[in-house]
Amino acid sequence: MVTDTLIQVLFLLLSLGMFLVIHNVPRKALTKLRLRGRENVQAKRHFVQGAQLLARARSSRNKNTCVSLAKDAIDQADKALLLDPRDAAAHILKALSLDLQGHKSSALRSLDVALSPPAVKTISDRERGDALFKRAELQIAVNRRRRRVDSALSDLLESVKLNPGNSKAFCLLGQCYEKKEMRLEAKQAYEEAIRIQPSSSAAREGLDRSASNYNGADTKQ
Repeated sequence: MVTDTLIQVLFLLLSLGMFLVIHNVPRKALTKLRLRGRENVQAKRHFVQGAQLLARARSSRNKNTCVSLAKDAIDQADKALLLDPRDAAAHILKALSLDLQGHKSSALRSLDVALSPPAVKTISDRERGDALFKRAELQIAVNRRRRRVDSALSDLLESVKLNPGNSKAFCLLGQCYEKKEMRLEAKQAYEEAIRIQPSSSAAREGLDRSASNYNGADTKQ
C-alpha cells in the first residue's frame, strides 16, 4: 500500500516536472531570442551611425574634423561589436576609420578579425573581396618586405575572383607582380584594370611601365 502510494507520488512529481520543463524551456528560448533580436537591432543602429560618420569624415576637407569624425565612427563600431562581436561589417568599419586616422597596423588587425571565422560568414562574397583588397593595400603600406607582398598577392588573387569589377584591386595586383618581377602577369593585370576603368591613370602608367619592362626583357633575351 505504502509502496503503491509512493510510486503514484513519484509519478505525479515526474509528470509535474515534465510539464514545467515543456512549458518553461520555450519561454526561456523565446526570451533569449527576443534579447538577441534587440541586441542585433541596436548593433545595426550603431553600425549605421558609424558608417555615416565615416562618410562625413572622408568628405571633410578639414583634417581635424576628419580625425574627430573618424574617432566617433570607431566608437560606434566598438559599441556595435560589444553587442555583436562576430559582425564582420563592424570590424571593417573600425578598420576603415582607423586607416583614415593613420593607424594602419591597428586597421590591419581589425581586418584580420573580420576575415577570420566566424565573422567572415556574416558578409557577402563581394564584401569579402573588397575587404581582402583593403587588407592587401594595408599589408603593403605597413611593410614592404617580400613576405608582405606575397601575402598581399594572395589576398588580391582571391579578391578579384570574388569581385572581378574592382579596377583598383587589379591595379594593385599589377604592382605586386611588378615587385616580384612577373612582368607578363603585371601587364595583364593592368590591362584588366583599364578594361574595367578606362580612365584609371594609375593603371595606364603601370601598363606603360610593365610593357616597357617586358619588351626590354625580351630584347635582352
